[in-house]
Amino acid sequence: MTLSTRGAQAPAVLVLEDGRAFRGRAYGAVGETFGEAVFSTGMTGYQETLTDPSYHRQVVVMTAPHVGNTGVNDEDPESGRIWVSGYVVRDPARKPSNWRSQRSLDEELAAQGVVGISGVDTRALTRHLRERGAMRVGIFSGNAIPDEGTLLARVRQAPEMTGADLSAEVATKEAYVVPAIGTKKFTVAAIDLGIKGMTPHRMAERGIEVHVLPATATLEEVYAVRPDGVFFSNGPGDPSTADHPVALMRGVLTRSTPLFGICFGNQILGRALGFGTYKLKYGHRGINQPVQDRTTGKVEVTAHNHGFAVDAPLDQVSDTEFGRAEVSHVCLNDQVVEGLQLLDRPAFSVQYHPEAAAGPHDAAYLFDRFVSLMEGQRA
Repeated sequence: MTLSTRGAQAPAVLVLEDGRAFRGRAYGAVGETFGEAVFSTGMTGYQETLTDPSYHRQVVVMTAPHVGNTGVNDEDPESGRIWVSGYVVRDPARKPSNWRSQRSLDEELAAQGVVGISGVDTRALTRHLRERGAMRVGIFSGNAIPDEGTLLARVRQAPEMTGADLSAEVATKEAYVVPAIGTKKFTVAAIDLGIKGMTPHRMAERGIEVHVLPATATLEEVYAVRPDGVFFSNGPGDPSTADHPVALMRGVLTRSTPLFGICFGNQILGRALGFGTYKLKYGHRGINQPVQDRTTGKVEVTAHNHGFAVDAPLDQVSDTEFGRAEVSHVCLNDQVVEGLQLLDRPAFSVQYHPEAAAGPHDAAYLFDRFVSLMEGQRA
Protein backbone atom coordinates (compact mmCIF):
# COMPACT_ATOMS: atom_id res chain seq x y z
CA MET A 1 0.00 0.00 0.00
CA THR A 2 1.34 3.43 -0.92
CA LEU A 3 -0.16 6.57 0.54
CA SER A 4 -0.17 10.32 0.35
CA THR A 5 -2.23 12.98 2.06
CA ARG A 6 -5.99 13.27 2.09
CA GLY A 7 -7.47 14.42 -1.21
CA ALA A 8 -11.21 14.09 -1.65
CA GLN A 9 -11.15 15.56 -5.17
CA ALA A 10 -8.44 13.30 -6.57
CA PRO A 11 -9.62 10.79 -9.17
CA ALA A 12 -9.81 7.14 -8.16
CA VAL A 13 -10.54 3.79 -9.77
CA LEU A 14 -11.56 0.42 -8.35
CA VAL A 15 -10.46 -2.62 -10.36
CA LEU A 16 -11.80 -6.13 -9.72
CA GLU A 17 -9.80 -9.21 -10.59
CA ASP A 18 -12.30 -10.20 -13.30
CA GLY A 19 -11.54 -6.95 -15.12
CA ARG A 20 -14.56 -4.83 -14.21
CA ALA A 21 -13.67 -1.30 -13.10
CA PHE A 22 -15.51 1.54 -11.34
CA ARG A 23 -14.31 5.14 -11.36
CA GLY A 24 -14.91 7.69 -8.63
CA ARG A 25 -13.13 10.07 -6.26
CA ALA A 26 -10.59 9.48 -3.52
CA TYR A 27 -12.07 9.02 -0.05
CA GLY A 28 -9.70 8.95 2.89
CA ALA A 29 -6.03 8.48 2.06
CA VAL A 30 -4.76 8.84 -1.51
CA GLY A 31 -2.69 5.96 -2.82
CA GLU A 32 -3.35 2.31 -3.56
CA THR A 33 -4.51 -0.75 -1.68
CA PHE A 34 -5.43 -4.38 -2.33
CA GLY A 35 -7.71 -6.90 -0.66
CA GLU A 36 -10.77 -9.09 -1.03
CA ALA A 37 -13.87 -7.18 -2.17
CA VAL A 38 -16.83 -7.87 0.12
CA PHE A 39 -20.06 -5.98 0.81
CA SER A 40 -21.69 -5.08 4.13
CA THR A 41 -25.46 -4.65 4.30
CA GLY A 42 -25.58 -2.67 7.56
CA MET A 43 -27.12 0.79 7.36
CA THR A 44 -25.35 1.87 10.57
CA GLY A 45 -22.34 0.77 12.59
CA TYR A 46 -19.65 1.64 10.07
CA GLN A 47 -17.17 2.59 12.79
CA GLU A 48 -17.48 -0.82 14.43
CA THR A 49 -17.12 -2.49 11.03
CA LEU A 50 -13.96 -0.58 10.18
CA THR A 51 -12.30 -1.48 13.48
CA ASP A 52 -13.34 -5.16 13.54
CA PRO A 53 -10.13 -7.23 13.14
CA SER A 54 -12.15 -9.83 11.18
CA TYR A 55 -12.03 -7.44 8.21
CA HIS A 56 -8.23 -7.58 7.98
CA ARG A 57 -7.17 -7.64 4.31
CA GLN A 58 -10.68 -6.94 3.02
CA VAL A 59 -12.02 -4.01 1.00
CA VAL A 60 -15.51 -3.30 2.31
CA VAL A 61 -18.26 -2.04 0.00
CA MET A 62 -21.10 -0.33 1.88
CA THR A 63 -24.50 -1.09 0.38
CA ALA A 64 -26.15 1.80 2.24
CA PRO A 65 -25.83 4.84 -0.06
CA HIS A 66 -25.07 7.49 2.59
CA VAL A 67 -22.07 6.84 4.82
CA GLY A 68 -20.37 9.03 7.40
CA ASN A 69 -23.44 10.90 8.64
CA THR A 70 -22.63 10.36 12.33
CA GLY A 71 -18.89 10.99 12.04
CA VAL A 72 -16.35 9.20 14.21
CA ASN A 73 -15.85 9.16 17.98
CA ASP A 74 -13.40 7.60 20.43
CA GLU A 75 -15.96 5.43 22.26
CA ASP A 76 -17.22 3.06 19.55
CA PRO A 77 -14.10 1.44 18.02
CA GLU A 78 -13.86 -2.32 18.50
CA SER A 79 -10.05 -2.28 18.52
CA GLY A 80 -7.16 0.16 18.51
CA ARG A 81 -7.15 0.78 14.75
CA ILE A 82 -9.00 0.45 11.46
CA TRP A 83 -8.41 -3.01 9.97
CA VAL A 84 -10.11 -2.87 6.56
CA SER A 85 -7.72 -2.66 3.62
CA GLY A 86 -9.98 -0.28 1.71
CA TYR A 87 -13.39 1.35 1.84
CA VAL A 88 -15.99 1.92 -0.89
CA VAL A 89 -18.97 4.27 -0.52
CA ARG A 90 -21.45 5.93 -2.82
CA ASP A 91 -22.36 9.27 -1.20
CA PRO A 92 -20.14 10.31 1.72
CA ALA A 93 -21.56 12.79 4.17
CA ARG A 94 -20.43 16.34 3.45
CA LYS A 95 -20.53 17.13 7.16
CA PRO A 96 -21.17 14.78 10.11
CA SER A 97 -24.18 15.56 12.26
CA ASN A 98 -24.24 13.80 15.62
CA TRP A 99 -23.66 15.06 19.15
CA ARG A 100 -21.07 12.32 19.76
CA SER A 101 -19.06 13.03 16.61
CA GLN A 102 -15.48 14.21 17.14
CA ARG A 103 -14.27 14.21 13.53
CA SER A 104 -15.38 13.14 10.07
CA LEU A 105 -15.04 9.63 8.71
CA ASP A 106 -12.98 10.96 5.80
CA GLU A 107 -10.51 12.51 8.24
CA GLU A 108 -10.24 9.29 10.24
CA LEU A 109 -9.61 7.16 7.16
CA ALA A 110 -6.91 9.58 5.98
CA ALA A 111 -5.29 9.76 9.42
CA GLN A 112 -5.01 5.96 9.56
CA GLY A 113 -3.85 5.62 5.96
CA VAL A 114 -6.92 3.80 4.67
CA VAL A 115 -7.41 4.21 0.91
CA GLY A 116 -11.04 4.53 -0.13
CA ILE A 117 -13.17 5.54 -3.08
CA SER A 118 -16.48 7.43 -3.23
CA GLY A 119 -18.93 8.24 -5.99
CA VAL A 120 -19.14 4.55 -6.97
CA ASP A 121 -22.40 2.85 -7.97
CA THR A 122 -22.26 0.52 -4.98
CA ARG A 123 -25.58 -1.09 -5.94
CA ALA A 124 -24.11 -2.24 -9.27
CA LEU A 125 -20.89 -3.31 -7.56
CA THR A 126 -22.79 -5.32 -4.94
CA ARG A 127 -24.91 -7.05 -7.58
CA HIS A 128 -21.71 -7.92 -9.44
CA LEU A 129 -20.16 -9.46 -6.30
CA ARG A 130 -23.37 -11.40 -5.56
CA GLU A 131 -23.31 -12.88 -9.06
CA ARG A 132 -19.56 -13.45 -9.43
CA GLY A 133 -18.54 -13.88 -5.79
CA ALA A 134 -16.05 -12.13 -3.53
CA MET A 135 -12.80 -11.51 -5.36
CA ARG A 136 -9.52 -9.62 -5.22
CA VAL A 137 -9.68 -5.89 -5.82
CA GLY A 138 -7.48 -2.85 -5.93
CA ILE A 139 -8.27 0.82 -5.27
CA PHE A 140 -5.99 3.38 -6.88
CA SER A 141 -6.22 7.16 -6.45
CA GLY A 142 -4.18 10.20 -7.38
CA ASN A 143 -3.52 12.33 -10.41
CA ALA A 144 -1.36 9.80 -12.28
CA ILE A 145 -3.36 6.55 -12.39
CA PRO A 146 -1.96 3.99 -14.88
CA ASP A 147 -4.22 2.36 -17.45
CA GLU A 148 -6.69 -0.25 -16.21
CA GLY A 149 -4.86 -3.12 -17.90
CA THR A 150 -1.73 -2.39 -15.85
CA LEU A 151 -3.78 -2.10 -12.68
CA LEU A 152 -5.60 -5.38 -13.36
CA ALA A 153 -2.31 -7.23 -13.59
CA ARG A 154 -1.32 -5.86 -10.19
CA VAL A 155 -4.67 -6.87 -8.65
CA ARG A 156 -4.20 -10.42 -9.89
CA GLN A 157 -0.82 -10.58 -8.16
CA ALA A 158 -2.36 -9.84 -4.75
CA PRO A 159 -2.81 -12.77 -2.31
CA GLU A 160 -6.17 -14.54 -2.16
CA MET A 161 -8.20 -15.00 1.02
CA THR A 162 -8.38 -18.77 0.51
CA GLY A 163 -5.42 -20.24 2.36
CA ALA A 164 -4.70 -17.03 4.29
CA ASP A 165 -3.55 -17.51 7.90
CA LEU A 166 -4.27 -14.12 9.46
CA SER A 167 -5.42 -14.48 13.07
CA ALA A 168 -1.94 -14.12 14.59
CA GLU A 169 -1.50 -10.85 12.65
CA VAL A 170 -4.42 -9.17 14.43
CA ALA A 171 -4.34 -10.85 17.87
CA THR A 172 -2.81 -9.35 20.98
CA LYS A 173 0.86 -10.11 21.55
CA GLU A 174 0.59 -9.95 25.33
CA ALA A 175 -2.07 -11.31 27.64
CA TYR A 176 -4.30 -8.81 29.45
CA VAL A 177 -7.24 -8.92 31.85
CA VAL A 178 -10.71 -7.35 31.57
CA PRO A 179 -12.02 -7.30 35.14
CA ALA A 180 -15.51 -8.36 36.09
CA ILE A 181 -18.05 -5.60 36.59
CA GLY A 182 -19.38 -5.91 40.12
CA THR A 183 -18.93 -9.19 41.95
CA LYS A 184 -16.62 -11.65 40.24
CA LYS A 185 -18.37 -14.95 39.58
CA PHE A 186 -16.20 -16.73 37.00
CA THR A 187 -12.85 -16.64 35.24
CA VAL A 188 -12.71 -17.13 31.46
CA ALA A 189 -9.66 -17.61 29.25
CA ALA A 190 -10.43 -15.89 25.92
CA ILE A 191 -8.30 -16.89 22.93
CA ASP A 192 -7.81 -13.75 20.82
CA LEU A 193 -8.07 -14.64 17.14
CA GLY A 194 -9.21 -11.09 16.32
CA ILE A 195 -11.45 -10.29 19.28
CA LYS A 196 -13.72 -7.25 19.33
CA GLY A 197 -13.57 -5.03 22.39
CA MET A 198 -17.26 -5.39 23.19
CA THR A 199 -16.99 -9.17 23.58
CA PRO A 200 -15.04 -9.31 26.87
CA HIS A 201 -17.14 -6.36 28.04
CA ARG A 202 -20.33 -8.40 27.56
CA MET A 203 -18.80 -11.15 29.69
CA ALA A 204 -17.57 -8.67 32.29
CA GLU A 205 -21.14 -7.38 32.61
CA ARG A 206 -22.07 -10.87 33.77
CA GLY A 207 -19.46 -11.03 36.51
CA ILE A 208 -16.76 -12.73 34.43
CA GLU A 209 -13.08 -11.85 34.74
CA VAL A 210 -11.72 -12.29 31.21
CA HIS A 211 -8.07 -13.20 30.60
CA VAL A 212 -7.46 -12.38 26.91
CA LEU A 213 -4.64 -14.57 25.60
CA PRO A 214 -2.67 -14.44 22.32
CA ALA A 215 -3.68 -16.69 19.42
CA THR A 216 -0.44 -18.60 20.03
CA ALA A 217 -1.32 -19.48 23.65
CA THR A 218 -0.61 -23.04 24.74
CA LEU A 219 -2.94 -25.34 26.66
CA GLU A 220 -0.74 -24.88 29.73
CA GLU A 221 -1.05 -21.09 29.47
CA VAL A 222 -4.82 -21.37 29.15
CA TYR A 223 -5.17 -23.46 32.30
CA ALA A 224 -2.63 -21.37 34.20
CA VAL A 225 -5.39 -18.77 34.73
CA ARG A 226 -7.60 -21.49 36.30
CA PRO A 227 -10.53 -20.85 33.95
CA ASP A 228 -14.12 -21.78 34.62
CA GLY A 229 -14.66 -21.53 30.85
CA VAL A 230 -12.72 -20.98 27.64
CA PHE A 231 -13.78 -18.66 24.83
CA PHE A 232 -12.58 -18.62 21.20
CA SER A 233 -13.11 -15.31 19.41
CA ASN A 234 -13.89 -14.08 15.93
CA GLY A 235 -11.04 -13.38 13.51
CA PRO A 236 -9.94 -13.13 9.87
CA GLY A 237 -8.63 -15.64 7.37
CA ASP A 238 -9.25 -19.18 6.21
CA PRO A 239 -10.11 -21.59 9.05
CA SER A 240 -8.44 -24.44 7.18
CA THR A 241 -5.09 -22.87 8.13
CA ALA A 242 -5.87 -22.59 11.86
CA ASP A 243 -4.18 -25.78 13.01
CA HIS A 244 -2.91 -24.42 16.33
CA PRO A 245 -6.30 -23.06 17.51
CA VAL A 246 -7.93 -26.36 16.49
CA ALA A 247 -5.40 -28.37 18.51
CA LEU A 248 -5.85 -26.01 21.44
CA MET A 249 -9.63 -26.37 21.33
CA ARG A 250 -9.36 -30.15 21.19
CA GLY A 251 -7.34 -29.98 24.39
CA VAL A 252 -10.08 -27.93 26.04
CA LEU A 253 -12.77 -30.34 24.84
CA THR A 254 -10.79 -33.28 26.22
CA ARG A 255 -10.91 -31.67 29.66
CA SER A 256 -14.67 -30.94 29.33
CA THR A 257 -14.20 -27.30 30.32
CA PRO A 258 -17.22 -25.16 29.33
CA LEU A 259 -16.46 -23.71 25.90
CA PHE A 260 -18.01 -20.94 23.79
CA GLY A 261 -16.87 -19.82 20.33
CA ILE A 262 -18.09 -17.12 17.98
CA CYS A 263 -17.46 -16.60 14.25
CA PHE A 264 -13.93 -17.91 13.63
CA GLY A 265 -14.37 -19.79 16.92
CA ASN A 266 -17.39 -21.57 15.43
CA GLN A 267 -15.29 -22.72 12.49
CA ILE A 268 -12.55 -23.86 14.87
CA LEU A 269 -15.11 -25.94 16.79
CA GLY A 270 -16.33 -27.40 13.52
CA ARG A 271 -12.81 -28.50 12.60
CA ALA A 272 -12.11 -29.78 16.13
CA LEU A 273 -15.19 -32.02 15.84
CA GLY A 274 -14.06 -33.37 12.47
CA PHE A 275 -16.20 -31.28 10.12
CA GLY A 276 -14.79 -29.46 7.12
CA THR A 277 -15.03 -25.79 6.20
CA TYR A 278 -15.59 -24.09 2.86
CA LYS A 279 -15.59 -20.63 1.34
CA LEU A 280 -18.95 -18.96 0.76
CA LYS A 281 -19.59 -17.30 -2.59
CA TYR A 282 -19.85 -13.82 -1.15
CA GLY A 283 -20.27 -14.35 2.60
CA HIS A 284 -22.51 -12.80 5.21
CA ARG A 285 -21.69 -9.27 6.36
CA GLY A 286 -23.98 -6.74 8.02
CA ILE A 287 -26.27 -6.36 11.00
CA ASN A 288 -29.52 -7.68 9.52
CA GLN A 289 -29.05 -11.41 8.91
CA PRO A 290 -31.93 -13.74 9.98
CA VAL A 291 -30.86 -16.79 11.98
CA GLN A 292 -32.98 -19.44 13.66
CA ASP A 293 -31.98 -20.93 16.99
CA ARG A 294 -33.12 -24.49 16.35
CA THR A 295 -33.04 -25.33 20.06
CA THR A 296 -35.87 -22.84 20.73
CA GLY A 297 -37.34 -22.12 17.29
CA LYS A 298 -36.72 -18.40 17.82
CA VAL A 299 -35.64 -16.29 14.83
CA GLU A 300 -33.03 -13.61 15.56
CA VAL A 301 -31.79 -10.65 13.55
CA THR A 302 -28.03 -10.91 13.87
CA ALA A 303 -24.69 -9.27 13.01
CA HIS A 304 -22.33 -11.21 10.71
CA ASN A 305 -18.91 -11.04 9.15
CA HIS A 306 -17.80 -14.34 7.69
CA GLY A 307 -16.69 -15.58 4.30
CA PHE A 308 -16.22 -19.22 5.36
CA ALA A 309 -18.65 -21.71 6.89
CA VAL A 310 -18.75 -25.13 8.57
CA ASP A 311 -19.77 -28.10 6.46
CA ALA A 312 -21.96 -30.07 8.89
CA PRO A 313 -25.23 -31.98 8.29
CA LEU A 314 -28.34 -29.96 9.11
CA ASP A 315 -30.76 -32.83 9.53
CA GLN A 316 -29.02 -35.27 11.84
CA VAL A 317 -26.99 -35.62 15.02
CA SER A 318 -23.35 -36.44 14.29
CA ASP A 319 -21.10 -38.73 16.29
CA THR A 320 -17.71 -37.15 17.01
CA GLU A 321 -14.66 -37.95 19.11
CA PHE A 322 -16.15 -35.73 21.81
CA GLY A 323 -19.66 -37.12 21.75
CA ARG A 324 -22.78 -36.20 19.83
CA ALA A 325 -22.92 -32.86 18.01
CA GLU A 326 -25.65 -31.03 16.14
CA VAL A 327 -26.26 -27.84 14.21
CA SER A 328 -27.94 -25.45 16.66
CA HIS A 329 -28.41 -22.37 14.45
CA VAL A 330 -29.01 -21.90 10.73
CA CYS A 331 -29.19 -18.85 8.44
CA LEU A 332 -32.67 -18.55 6.97
CA ASN A 333 -31.40 -16.85 3.80
CA ASP A 334 -29.30 -19.76 2.55
CA GLN A 335 -29.33 -22.57 5.17
CA VAL A 336 -25.67 -22.00 6.10
CA VAL A 337 -24.60 -23.48 9.44
CA GLU A 338 -24.62 -20.67 12.03
CA GLY A 339 -24.04 -22.61 15.23
CA LEU A 340 -22.94 -25.93 16.72
CA GLN A 341 -23.39 -27.61 20.07
CA LEU A 342 -22.18 -30.76 21.74
CA LEU A 343 -24.82 -32.84 23.48
CA ASP A 344 -22.48 -34.76 25.78
CA ARG A 345 -20.02 -32.01 26.76
CA PRO A 346 -20.47 -28.32 27.73
CA ALA A 347 -19.49 -26.70 24.42
CA PHE A 348 -21.28 -24.58 21.81
CA SER A 349 -20.58 -21.91 19.22
CA VAL A 350 -22.26 -19.52 16.82
CA GLN A 351 -21.08 -18.12 13.52
CA TYR A 352 -22.35 -14.58 14.11
CA HIS A 353 -21.64 -11.79 16.63
CA PRO A 354 -23.77 -11.79 19.81
CA GLU A 355 -21.82 -8.89 21.33
CA ALA A 356 -23.99 -6.60 19.15
CA ALA A 357 -21.51 -3.86 18.34
CA ALA A 358 -22.89 -2.54 16.18
CA GLY A 359 -26.06 -4.43 15.66
CA PRO A 360 -29.23 -5.93 17.11
CA HIS A 361 -29.34 -7.34 20.64
CA ASP A 362 -31.36 -10.44 19.79
CA ALA A 363 -28.47 -12.81 20.50
CA ALA A 364 -27.23 -11.42 23.83
CA TYR A 365 -28.72 -14.48 25.55
CA LEU A 366 -25.80 -16.55 24.28
CA PHE A 367 -23.52 -15.04 26.91
CA ASP A 368 -26.08 -16.08 29.52
CA ARG A 369 -26.04 -19.58 28.02
CA PHE A 370 -22.26 -19.63 28.52
CA VAL A 371 -22.74 -18.56 32.14
CA SER A 372 -25.26 -21.38 32.61
CA LEU A 373 -22.73 -23.92 31.33
CA MET A 374 -20.15 -22.70 33.85
CA GLU A 375 -22.73 -22.73 36.64
CA GLY A 376 -23.68 -26.28 35.73
CA GLN A 377 -20.07 -27.41 35.68
CA ARG A 378 -19.38 -25.81 39.05
CA ALA A 379 -22.47 -27.44 40.56
